Amino acid sequence: MESLAQLRQCYVDIEKEAIQLAGATHQLSQRATTYHHLFEDSGHNHIFPLIAAHGALWARGYFAFGMKLGQVAAWQFAGNQDKRKAKLAALENFAEAFREVNRRVCVDTYATYHFTKHFGDHPDADQFVRAPLLAGLRQVHHARRTKTPLSDAARRQIFQAHFFDEQDRVVGPRIAQAVQDFDWPLMKSIALMPAVRFAYFPTGRWLQFWKFDNKAERIARGLKAFDIAAHVGWDQVERALDHYAILPDAFFADSIGHFAGMRASVLAGC
Repeated sequence: MESLAQLRQCYVDIEKEAIQLAGATHQLSQRATTYHHLFEDSGHNHIFPLIAAHGALWARGYFAFGMKLGQVAAWQFAGNQDKRKAKLAALENFAEAFREVNRRVCVDTYATYHFTKHFGDHPDADQFVRAPLLAGLRQVHHARRTKTPLSDAARRQIFQAHFFDEQDRVVGPRIAQAVQDFDWPLMKSIALMPAVRFAYFPTGRWLQFWKFDNKAERIARGLKAFDIAAHVGWDQVERALDHYAILPDAFFADSIGHFAGMRASVLAGC
């Protein structure tokens, strides 16, 4: 059995691979492919990465819209071009901070999944993955090994454990810092009120945020995104990734082969 030091090195190695596969903040196709791989490898039992893939792909359009809106709003500083440029730069930095959050979530999701896939039953595994998430991922891996689909109730419980964990460790602190650093009250208030509509949502459905930096609101909307997905059906949620026109045709033709090729290419370039 691996020692604690060996286990730590295994986690570090997996995390290094995760960092490469998550890509840079603008490499959405690569990141969504990595997210989808986790969903697929789990036997469609690990739902968090599938919905996170939708979040990453949806956000591109939202950030593009926000930058256009910022260009218009910045004309209030037309008499001071230096200030106008500074505000637009601050807006871009704010958007980049949110893209970085999604990248970090992808890294963490890949690392915890693959670490627990190999070492989840190790008595020291809870030194690297907190107990509620570890229990959920152990359940996912047992279902994967036995080729047993989990119920939607079990999937939701695991999704919730993963969502809570990410909010505490990865998302919450980074969003709080980004909001604190963004000095443009008008655009800040607009940016924190997105109306999120993932591609699998039925017509007329969206998730309205009023204060995105509020953890309780993020959790409530995240669980609602899961509930909508469960109602629509997982096959439809998976197919809807095509709607964003970001992932290549090769992904939809052979997602397993596409990920394997992408992984080999990315890691060969390390």
